[in-house]
Amino acid sequence: MTHRFLIAAGGTGGHVIPALVVARELRRRGHEVIFVGAGQGLEEKLVPKEGFQLFRLPIGALKRVGWRQRVRTLVALPGAVIRALVLIHKVRPGALFSVGGYAAGPAMLAAWLAGVPIVILEPNAVAGFTNRQMGRAARKVLLQFGEAARFFPSDRVEVVGMPVRPEFFAVPPVRRAAELVILVTGGSQGSRTLNRAACESWPLFKRSGLELRWIHQSGLTDYAWVRDEFARSGLRGEVVPFMENMAQAYAEAHLVVCRAGAGTIAELAAAGRPAILVPFPYAADDHQRHNAEALVRVGAARLVLDHEMTGQRLHDEVLALASEVGRLEQMAECARKFARPDAARRAADVLESMVGQRK
Repeated sequence: MTHRFLIAAGGTGGHVIPALVVARELRRRGHEVIFVGAGQGLEEKLVPKEGFQLFRLPIGALKRVGWRQRVRTLVALPGAVIRALVLIHKVRPGALFSVGGYAAGPAMLAAWLAGVPIVILEPNAVAGFTNRQMGRAARKVLLQFGEAARFFPSDRVEVVGMPVRPEFFAVPPVRRAAELVILVTGGSQGSRTLNRAACESWPLFKRSGLELRWIHQSGLTDYAWVRDEFARSGLRGEVVPFMENMAQAYAEAHLVVCRAGAGTIAELAAAGRPAILVPFPYAADDHQRHNAEALVRVGAARLVLDHEMTGQRLHDEVLALASEVGRLEQMAECARKFARPDAARRAADVLESMVGQRK
């Protein structure tokens, strides 16, 4: 039987991409999926491209913003909840799946008021503000990290992992060759810290004699100067502002240097790639550091704090890993053990089980 589901997700790829993976699984099972977003993030580009309807709730942030933005958000909140209630009355969804983003709060409030079952996906090791507030209203809370269970009622949590696109699970295992391939990515917007450290490290790598190839996603803002610095370094490789096919980049790389967002952690695990993780220091509740520590504990990554990441530190970390025979392969195996290939299927199962439980 065909059912309708609402998915609240927006903002960054860490919210939108796993939501799309679950949406594809629901569509494969014959269901209809409607996305709810704030209309100001990646959902604007990715959701319509995948053929899903996007309902927009104009709403901003409440946390880690100035008082003016906080006031504007609070003023807009009742209207956003009413708009979400109208949508729920119109489509009568079997359940609401919340992955986060600005629109998740009013969408979950509306679902709670309408008696629609709520299923939350908490992707980080430290639960986000909205998910913590709405956790008691949810029928089920799905986690990527077991560490996040402390924020929710114990009888409602289940560790299922993070839904990841299947092409990451198809990445072949790490096979160290004479040439070490390093992938540096600060996400779609790039990272000034990683860009600067990479540029500082290139003369050091050139003098070290280590045979390597560099793949670097700089983001658009820093692209020109990072590209020029790399051209002067004399190293093999490329600098690009954005990578359309990240799974292919992972397949080429022996080692990844990156931030520690929830989506990145899940993709590293699915692809089985060792990493040097540099958490974004201004992430809410320092959740990227907690994400990184979880991967370090299983032996899949090294952790370098943002203020410690320099060209010299990057050079030293890479050489230490490259000089130990079998170390990268061992870390890769640990990363893959952290992955949960059935996360999307389990999320779809839970959503289907909620149909008919409207109160």
